Amino acid sequence: MTVQPIPEGYPRVTPYLCVDGAAAAIDFHVAVLGAEERMRMPAPDGKIGHAELAVGNSVIMLADEFPDIGFRSPKSIGGTPVTLHVYVSDVDAVFARALARGAKELSAVKNEFYGDRTGQFEDPFGHRWNVASHIEDVPAEEMAKRAEEALETLNSGSDGA
Repeated sequence: MTVQPIPEGYPRVTPYLCVDGAAAAIDFHVAVLGAEERMRMPAPDGKIGHAELAVGNSVIMLADEFPDIGFRSPKSIGGTPVTLHVYVSDVDAVFARALARGAKELSAVKNEFYGDRTGQFEDPFGHRWNVASHIEDVPAEEMAKRAEEALETLNSGSDGA
């Protein structure tokens, strides 16, 4: 029997989240993103050693933090430079659920020039999420025009004008 180097049912890139409170994080992701728990492996002291969630055709792996082996959560290290981007059917509903369950708004939901309605929040565990619904297919020429306009608007706002 030949073993496949990429196991069936796993995407090529899978985020692995370190969480202070993995069980609560699983509940958050189920309630907010509609995630389905695929598996959970207990660890000592009631911690979760490994868990997997399905979000659409994606997989998120997560576990409680274990600082003694260098596995530390964003809250333990003072934040994260990583943002997870998730496309959802109804960005407004997902965003509202996230805030209702303790997430902090980083950027309100709004329509963006590139054809997505999107917003960003930090979950109660310190991970940043950008949630979006695609609302418009923007042709390349129009995208270039809109990007230039958005950059001009950004630049004019940054110099006090």
